Amino acid sequence: MSDRRQPRVHRRTFLKAAGTAAGAAALGFPAVLRAQAPTLKVGAVHPITGPLAEPGQACRLGAQMAADAINAAGGIKSLNGMKVELLLGDTQTKPDIGRTEAERVINQGAQVLMGSFDSGSTAAMVPVVQQRRIPFLVDIAAADPITANVARAVKDGQQKTQYVYRNFPTGTSFGRRAVQYFGEVFKEANVSPKRVVLMYCNDLFGQNNAKGFQAAHAAAKPDIIAPITRPASAQLLLPEIRKQRLDILGIVGPGSPGLYEAGQLAALKEDLEYVMSSLPWANFKNPRTQAVAAEYLKRSNGKTFDTNSGYSYDGMMLIADVLERAKSTDPDAIVEALRKSNWSGGLMQYAGPVVFNELGDNPNAVTTMIQILGGKPVAVWPKEAAVQKFVFPRPKA
Repeated sequence: MSDRRQPRVHRRTFLKAAGTAAGAAALGFPAVLRAQAPTLKVGAVHPITGPLAEPGQACRLGAQMAADAINAAGGIKSLNGMKVELLLGDTQTKPDIGRTEAERVINQGAQVLMGSFDSGSTAAMVPVVQQRRIPFLVDIAAADPITANVARAVKDGQQKTQYVYRNFPTGTSFGRRAVQYFGEVFKEANVSPKRVVLMYCNDLFGQNNAKGFQAAHAAAKPDIIAPITRPASAQLLLPEIRKQRLDILGIVGPGSPGLYEAGQLAALKEDLEYVMSSLPWANFKNPRTQAVAAEYLKRSNGKTFDTNSGYSYDGMMLIADVLERAKSTDPDAIVEALRKSNWSGGLMQYAGPVVFNELGDNPNAVTTMIQILGGKPVAVWPKEAAVQKFVFPRPKA
């Protein structure tokens, strides 16, 4: 056997080669040696199945579109271009499932939570995020206690930090704004209704709502029907109003979730025409809103960019703004930046920039009066938000 020795590599040759390799790696070669940037994991938990599946799916798509836009624009720049990754959850429209889904996405690494549309599921998620120290932005859910109870616990010293903030009108603010809009619309229309029947149920929707309407109408003979409905009850109540041939000025709701959704419009058709309701709504006078709405139309197979998709879109964009300012993924740093928000980049109709008060609510989250005209929901009041003139009183059948 021949004795072939390997040639010795001189120290200078080795250092030169190592330097060349390091330079190549800095230029991106080979790719397998380049470390992947960490991602910001956001748990997006909404009702994707169950009775509220349609709005929940709209929330998810709105959140995903915003995450895609953030990543396409370079990610969180103050965190070296950190990309946003959604960890998706489904409450199934059940509060107990909402709680377990919150725990699941947190265990999978969620650093921020957003959700969850219905107040029951959202409230069930609150103890989880407070215990686990996870910032929670409520994109949609109106029940006042969701934030107020946490703020009170912090004030009383029972908890150290509030991790729950909400960028959505509270139930109380829904009512106040509805009263304001009712008065303004009636004055603008030069009518003076004397009797208004307010109809609502404590989430026991269905036949009882229709029966309650019939009893109330017989007793009061109202000028205005003011229903607070969900999809199932609306599909019983509104056709009943048509069948009874009521001599009323119109149907003007102080807040009925879902009247603008494609499923409702298809099911109720002419029974929804001219119905008005005070709801959180997108600012379609904003060119950015129009552009996002056009993209949403394509990605949703023809659905309208609405309350649900819009507030979830804004929620993700607000989270990105918070992270830019926090310059950290530490939960307390995120909460501090969230608390100090003064954000004017939203697509929804606000009364000013997104800010948070002592309860963790955004006082500038307001409603808009929409009306179904020509089978489509459009903003009709206040004037600065309106894209079309309202029709009131409604034409006689």
